[in-house]
Amino acid sequence: MTQNSGRTVFLLAHTGRPAAIRSAELVVKGLLRSGIGVRVLEYEARDLPLPAEVELISEATPQCLEGCELLIVLGGDGTLLRGAEFARASGVPMLGVNLGSVGFLAEAERDDLDKVVDRVVTRAYEVEERMTVDVVVHSNGDIVHTDWALNEAAVQKAGAEKLLEVVLEIDGRPVTGFGCDGICLSTPTGSTAYAFSAGGPVVWPEVEALLMVPISAHALFAKPLVTSPDSVLAVEILPHVPPGVLWCDGRRTVELPPGARVEVRRGAVPVRLARLHHASFTDRLVAKFALPVSGWRGAPH
Repeated sequence: MTQNSGRTVFLLAHTGRPAAIRSAELVVKGLLRSGIGVRVLEYEARDLPLPAEVELISEATPQCLEGCELLIVLGGDGTLLRGAEFARASGVPMLGVNLGSVGFLAEAERDDLDKVVDRVVTRAYEVEERMTVDVVVHSNGDIVHTDWALNEAAVQKAGAEKLLEVVLEIDGRPVTGFGCDGICLSTPTGSTAYAFSAGGPVVWPEVEALLMVPISAHALFAKPLVTSPDSVLAVEILPHVPPGVLWCDGRRTVELPPGARVEVRRGAVPVRLARLHHASFTDRLVAKFALPVSGWRGAPH
């Protein structure tokens, strides 16, 4: 075993996936062989065939990444968003390995594990910051909940039987009101997630903007809106209608009573992502959605 270099990497895996268990074993062995320490949550380690040298952490807190240079996440979109919670709270860059279907947040696929280990060992990666949103919920003039999201904050109806009645606002001015299944308030990163499914535009990650995308709206004017990153977006649920629900990244939820107001603005804390290569977002988009590009002859010279 190579002597420990004093470097440590945190590993987060979806242990319910057999592919994640095999991938975790390969990554851990490769890092340890190169003298890099590995830290894993204790309850995940029970499902992983890990060597005794692995450091086990009993409680999942932002402090558990203290001293780590990187957070490696193995799993699908849900696991990557879970990893983003750790990355944002700790400031440690996240390197995602996609074991799911799409995985826009991932930087590598399961077939790239050897390359992932090599790049980590040689520090051959760059770090970019992804914009987040901060979310505030008001009720009867009081702040009753605060949250954040990397992809989107979605205001949705709580039940299947009735529409959610809302009024939309941008920068303190009303835009329109209608009945709908919900409103998706998204970052550019989230434009290829829920907002994409709701008919919103695909926005390149380096574009700084906020998106407001209606979900199944009963209205003539219910177009997706793209605003300045400094705008404040708001959704007000009309009084005397059924309550709604707020979902942040599809992971954290809170009930919205009638009359509640949800405000979304650019997040104060970004999520840092580790990048292994300089492939364009265009190529990533084509690959992830298997877009047909046959017949392309290349840009003219």
